[in-house]
Amino acid sequence: MSTSASPTSLQVGAAGPPPSTPGSRTALTAVLLGFFIIMVDAMIVNVALPSIGRGFDSDMTGLQWVVDGYTLAFAAFLLSAGAISDRIGARQAFVWGLGLFVAASAVCAAAPNLGVLVAARLVQGAGAAMVVPSSLALLRETFPDPAARTKAIALWGVGGSVGAAAGPVAGGLLTLVDWRMIFFVNLPIGAVALILLRRAQPSPRQAVPFDWIGQVAAVTAMGALTYAVIEAGADGFGTGRVLVAFAVAVVAAVVYALAQARGRHPMTPLPLLRSRTMSLAAAIGFALNVGFYGMIFLLGLYLQQVHGLSALATGMAFLPMTVLTSFMGPVAARLATRFGPRVPVVIGQGLMAAGLLAMVTVPVGAPVWLSVLLMVPIGSGGAMAVTALVSLVLEKMPAERAGVASGVLNAARQLGGALAVAVFGALVADRARFVSGLHTSLLTAAAIVAVSVIATVLLRPQAPHRTPAAATEAG
Repeated sequence: MSTSASPTSLQVGAAGPPPSTPGSRTALTAVLLGFFIIMVDAMIVNVALPSIGRGFDSDMTGLQWVVDGYTLAFAAFLLSAGAISDRIGARQAFVWGLGLFVAASAVCAAAPNLGVLVAARLVQGAGAAMVVPSSLALLRETFPDPAARTKAIALWGVGGSVGAAAGPVAGGLLTLVDWRMIFFVNLPIGAVALILLRRAQPSPRQAVPFDWIGQVAAVTAMGALTYAVIEAGADGFGTGRVLVAFAVAVVAAVVYALAQARGRHPMTPLPLLRSRTMSLAAAIGFALNVGFYGMIFLLGLYLQQVHGLSALATGMAFLPMTVLTSFMGPVAARLATRFGPRVPVVIGQGLMAAGLLAMVTVPVGAPVWLSVLLMVPIGSGGAMAVTALVSLVLEKMPAERAGVASGVLNAARQLGGALAVAVFGALVADRARFVSGLHTSLLTAAAIVAVSVIATVLLRPQAPHRTPAAATEAG
């Protein structure tokens, strides 16, 4: 009996995994559209804040909640979104997350008052938190071949960059009609993505336990802390509700820590939280978003309230920064390949800190183009540093913890942005002292970013915990 293999069997054995599954292009298009509107929404609202304030006769505290309602929910639910995606399947998690985001967008657009708008923004943030990890997991399933998957993830990143760049300009254009249009625009794009996903194959489900105590404690701690900071700006730190909010934040943080230490299935395992690499990376990510989103929030108000620019002109002012920021990923990758990931992180931190400090020196009577120019190193530096920071974390974390580590890093970044809006918004709440509050905020952000360089220096090279194959699989 012959033992030679047939040509057909040889071809099958040598072929390896197919580049993609049936319906892969449809799934990729849906993922790109979903991630695109998530990134647009992260930038589009800041340009419309003055119009929203006039529409609801809102003070600075209300506007802070319009931004932070979204950011807080995004940060808190990112910690467990990966587990939810594994539990119900990536495709199902993406559909639920995007559906929640689109439905909340409709409520935002029709909001009769500020309270409803803020509540809907919270739901938007929760939906967005489910979309981000499930979109990557869906791409991994849809493109089993590493080369095809790498191209798909690269397109995913480009879609996010284009969304971030388009956000301010789209916000300015739509606000010319009505600020509510910045939320209505999510509906048709999201609907197309959801329809396309009906053709994608269902994702496998896993019996992944869920840390309910940890999730509730994380949401409570972040929410109470941000509430305390925002309300302290309006009423002072000595008022009863502010003190109660701070106390609730502390208690919730303790409950969260105990749940992670003693729980059977912790959301963020304690060894990960104790890791020097993870804790320092989270601190760096926090600082970078304090600088970036703090600047976006402040400059959106400054250009309209002090310089009298329209929403469209303000959106156009952000365009050079957002466009150049989208090119920083490849630059950071080249620098990291040649010098190691710490070098682009430090360069990015330096550019951001220098840009924030230079922004303080710009007199009120200076031409707007000078502020536009100084936004570039802030945004570009932040993008360079974040790209390299993510690579550094994935390089040093074990493969089985890559998803959780990414969630912790991104949650820390979002929390940094939320607290920046809370603190800086309080400093510029008084219209008569807006400029001095702006300068204090920018100096504070620059100092925080500069101090974070120390954390980067402490991130000393160590042997990676993963094999190259594992690293590719996690990417």
